[in-house]
Amino acid sequence: MTQIRPIIAPSLLASDFAKLGEEARAIEAAGADWLHIDVMDGHFVPNITLGPDIVKALRPHVKIPFDVHLMIAPADPYLEAFREAGADIISVHPESGPHLNRTLKRIRQLGAKAGVVFNPSTPPETIEWMMDEVDLILVMSINPGFGGQSFMTSQLKKIERLRAMIDATGRDIPLEVDGGVTPQTAPLCIAAGATALVAGSAVFRGGPSAYADNIRALRGV
Repeated sequence: MTQIRPIIAPSLLASDFAKLGEEARAIEAAGADWLHIDVMDGHFVPNITLGPDIVKALRPHVKIPFDVHLMIAPADPYLEAFREAGADIISVHPESGPHLNRTLKRIRQLGAKAGVVFNPSTPPETIEWMMDEVDLILVMSINPGFGGQSFMTSQLKKIERLRAMIDATGRDIPLEVDGGVTPQTAPLCIAAGATALVAGSAVFRGGPSAYADNIRALRGV
């Protein structure tokens, strides 16, 4: 079996918010593939974080793709703003609006890749009949809203199921996992079929001098 080199997408949520530009540059220099940006509205999830203006301010600092996870409801009114701010991937929760298919189509029309996010209780069958509209699948292995939670092993079976659904399409759709991802849980995710890992404290722990080693540890190298 070929060794998977997972995409590593450090979560900006765990960075030093007083130095966002510096932090973004540091994780890019350390070997990160994407920058994961968690957007929370205090309504869909119990926290408030970043908006389009901060995404726009960060965009000139790095060249890696911006992987924007919208934990907001409704999401549709904000898609254009985040795309214009520099989002390369925009991921939404099925629960954030009445018409997921229409939302994904709109994200693609704006020129971004469209992602679907699965809360721990969201069934894989949600996207069974619309796989052609999906460019990224994100499995939450914690309940969304706060960093630092423990990995939910119950989600490994969901990752396996979604991997089978992706393989059946013949398309190269990244399967991303977010929540409690560490050097210990990352191999479990990869073995279940994940190809991209979001990590917050596991990357940003120790400050910029540690970022490269932290990323390598997640990759298992």
